[in-house]
Amino acid sequence: MVKRTFWTRLIAEAWSRRSVIWLSGVRRSGKTCLCQSLQDIEYFDCELPRIRGLLDDAESFLRSVQGLTIVLDEIHRLRNPSELLKIAADHFPTTRIIATGSSTLEASAKFRDTLTGRRETVWLTPMIHADYVDFGQSRMEKRFLFGGLPPFYLSSDVPEREYQDWIDSYWAKDIQELFRIERRHSFQRFFELLMAQSGGIFEASGFASPCEVSRTTINNYLATLEATFVVHIIRPFSTNKAVEITTAPKVYGFDTGFMCYYRGWHQLRGEDMGLLWEHYVLNEIQGRLQLRNVQYWRDKRGHEIDFIIARRGLAPIAIECKWSYRDFDPRNVKIFRQRYPEGATYVVASDIDRPVDRHFYGIHVSFVDLNTLIKKLKR
Repeated sequence: MVKRTFWTRLIAEAWSRRSVIWLSGVRRSGKTCLCQSLQDIEYFDCELPRIRGLLDDAESFLRSVQGLTIVLDEIHRLRNPSELLKIAADHFPTTRIIATGSSTLEASAKFRDTLTGRRETVWLTPMIHADYVDFGQSRMEKRFLFGGLPPFYLSSDVPEREYQDWIDSYWAKDIQELFRIERRHSFQRFFELLMAQSGGIFEASGFASPCEVSRTTINNYLATLEATFVVHIIRPFSTNKAVEITTAPKVYGFDTGFMCYYRGWHQLRGEDMGLLWEHYVLNEIQGRLQLRNVQYWRDKRGHEIDFIIARRGLAPIAIECKWSYRDFDPRNVKIFRQRYPEGATYVVASDIDRPVDRHFYGIHVSFVDLNTLIKKLKR
């Protein structure tokens, strides 16, 4: 079994702060295998009726595993999962628990208590760069085309059949068990359109007609996809409402493999790499920094910055993603920095070996590789 060093370390750090960890991530991202790779664990699959019966009396169960490290996989299958975790956090602090699920805690009606202050959260994204070494492969183009779900990436051929199997399982095990959504055809059509248009500006009205549902229903679908980590809503950054886009988000699919599949890309061309690189950079930021609050910037004249990291009380960090650093055009950065002169500006490109600083229009711009970008953002 592959030991995923980055994620194992992240879990260990989370356990140093709390005894209960909520491990979330999309279906087949590797949650079960990651948990089973940990040392000295007791594994409980909550999809099994026998295990659900065993955990029905939460206090008795926790007494039987006191002081151990346990995994409660697919914990949302329990009758009252939040009660068990709350009792564990309050009364059995020597018992370390990982509970897994395919959505945020807040998304499930079964979690009457979201355990704020009682648990740590680890979000297992599709494969990040650190996973390449662990899996013994390092092919960027394959990662783009096959995607970052481990069984898909490790396939010898593009796993086309697996994509439909995944959406079938997602509908049956995540959507039907956690959400009250009907009309599978409309929901799946919306999912397919989002994957095909991933990275674009989102307008709900543009999806209502092809999906044969109302605009309100489209927004409900989008919220469900976001809660289950299947799409990422990148909202606009703005403090100058008169000249900036303030309401239209961009929506990114969770995985480049699904994006390529629904766009009909069987082989990648040079012109495809920039958009895929942008998705990959977003995944690295989200996975390695465990950060969901990523924004973009655009004014009403079409000037745009790919990603903005705006932390409370700090100047906004601007990030431009370029497959090749030669593709960088400084005009968008110029306009952005005229309005927001403070803050670091990075161009992250796949063909940069070492960081280089340059100036454009008096603006300091750092050209960096992806690892350097992450280190800079951690500060």
